[in-house]
Amino acid sequence: MALIVQKFGGTSVGSVERIEQVAAKVKKFRDNGDDIVVVVSAMSGETNRLIDLAKQISEQPVARELDVMVSTGEQVTIALLAMALMKIGVPAVSYTGAQVRILTDSAHTKARILQIDSQQIHKELKAGRVVVVAGFQGVDEAGNITTLGRGGSDTTGVALAAALKADECQIYTDVDGVYTTDPRVVAKAQRLDKITFEEMLEMASLGSKVLQIRAVEFAGKYSVPLRVLHSFQEGPGTLITLDEEESMEQPIISGIAFNRDEAKLTIRGVPDTPGVAFKILGPVSAANVEVDMIVQNVAHDNTTDFTFTVHRNDYHNALQVLEGIARDMGAREVIGDIDIAKVSIVGVGMRSHAGVASRMFEALAKENINIQMISTSEIKVSVVIEEKYLELAVRALHTAFELDAPAGKGE
Repeated sequence: MALIVQKFGGTSVGSVERIEQVAAKVKKFRDNGDDIVVVVSAMSGETNRLIDLAKQISEQPVARELDVMVSTGEQVTIALLAMALMKIGVPAVSYTGAQVRILTDSAHTKARILQIDSQQIHKELKAGRVVVVAGFQGVDEAGNITTLGRGGSDTTGVALAAALKADECQIYTDVDGVYTTDPRVVAKAQRLDKITFEEMLEMASLGSKVLQIRAVEFAGKYSVPLRVLHSFQEGPGTLITLDEEESMEQPIISGIAFNRDEAKLTIRGVPDTPGVAFKILGPVSAANVEVDMIVQNVAHDNTTDFTFTVHRNDYHNALQVLEGIARDMGAREVIGDIDIAKVSIVGVGMRSHAGVASRMFEALAKENINIQMISTSEIKVSVVIEEKYLELAVRALHTAFELDAPAGKGE
């Protein structure tokens, strides 16, 4: 008998029919003798509807009241799912984040979980009930309702699994696992049976949208076995684990991630003096803009060209800041480019194999794709290229690293 935490996202509980399908799935596990805790999101579109309502009152609603309001989305789902379970003969009880006492800090709309009181849940499981918990929400020391930010239900699921010492945390979504890359871009992409937390963390941070980064970090920190499954299709899904065994036989590269939401900024002709990087990036960071890749080139005339990438949404803000810096520092010019994309290869196998980066560059060169920036870590190589070549690059790399599904193999 296992203790399993199952998390269902907004599309999985998007209608009463779907909630009833989820109840039937939960019943199967329970009939198998497992103890089940279910974490659910609000019904798809509901959180956006509530935020729109708030914005009709105020363009910038007070964060505390916004949390009070958007947390009601999950409250509806937990009650409906508990009703659906009871209707098919499964004893169930629903709990909001505050009732379970998911204690968070007081950072409204992006709170972090500090502690979970698992006592009440254990009591309910012992009494034979399925416990349905609202995802995405908690309560601070003062009793204020808080929310965990977009995708926070994944984090709730993993945090509960850690607190309950669950055997597995299952994240149900609209894909049947983690793929070598986006199957919409590469038809021959394959579902991975297993991937390490480290690789998944890189994939998530580099643009793979299967799981929220914070949830993967949490699972890795507390060694919670995580499985990604399809809500309405049977299948083994993908297990995310600490286990790096057999990596000798595993492919060197586990997957290819990409991100279209990138923009590039360059400040040219800055005097090359100590502290120049801070003088440029300090004000950018103070403007709450996150910088990703950085390249600095020093010229013969003791000036430097400094290039970095940011999220495309931050481009105009960063450009304004950079133009101010350029004036203050007497730089030659500031140029920007929003028609770029980042492509990354990820795999723990890189640690024990040489020549991975050159193989990547060779594959791109064969397709006449110019590399604008390069960034590496122990288990990833990222490049910035023109956005129009993104899909071609992903397909070329997928083939070059032998990730294509064999002919006739249906996933």
